[in-house]
Amino acid sequence: MFELDEPSAHYVRNVLRLNKGNELILFNGDGVEYSAILTLVSRRLVTLRIGEGRERDCESPLKICLAVGISRGERMDLAIQKSVELGVNTMVPLITERCVVKFTSSRREQKHQHWRKVVQHACEQCGRTVLPSVAEPQALDLWLPNSSGFKLFLDPRADSTLKDHAPDCSEVCILSGPEGGFSPAERAKVTQAGFKGVCLGPRILRTETAALTAISVVQALWGDLL
Repeated sequence: MFELDEPSAHYVRNVLRLNKGNELILFNGDGVEYSAILTLVSRRLVTLRIGEGRERDCESPLKICLAVGISRGERMDLAIQKSVELGVNTMVPLITERCVVKFTSSRREQKHQHWRKVVQHACEQCGRTVLPSVAEPQALDLWLPNSSGFKLFLDPRADSTLKDHAPDCSEVCILSGPEGGFSPAERAKVTQAGFKGVCLGPRILRTETAALTAISVVQALWGDLL
């Protein structure tokens, strides 16, 4: 017998309005989904009996890291949520010179936990059984030396597009700036770190739109979207 935590119990009881005997599919991030049957649904407790597990692989062969300048409120939530749906494996929220969001240490941890919840709920919605990781918010300068894979920098001034490139490995790292873009000094550091600038077309896209567009295109070109 397994007892659901309060947020999950609330969702089962008050949102889905399920009752004893109803079936569920559970996952815990290990790539396996488990059948389950509700054994008790009350105001104080929701329990279930877990059945057999089966592997369900819906991960893209292309490993994608999205490193994105932190934007305000729901824009960042949207970028993370939709990135999960599109198959991103790792997300890195970046603090840059032009970020409008300011962090205290306590707020940084609070936002990190919130974004992890966004990832969890997005996996539940889209059927992924492996949880993508969300790094703690960190400064661009600290992250750049640790970046890896085929490095792409979303740059509206670039002469090349995504279709002009081909990854030399199975891992792609997409770097997208904050709402105000990168400063000239940051752009120079990004280039020195080995990132190739790519343009997403003749129109200037919002930071969350640019990131999601780039993910969609690389999945179509080199992943499993088409």
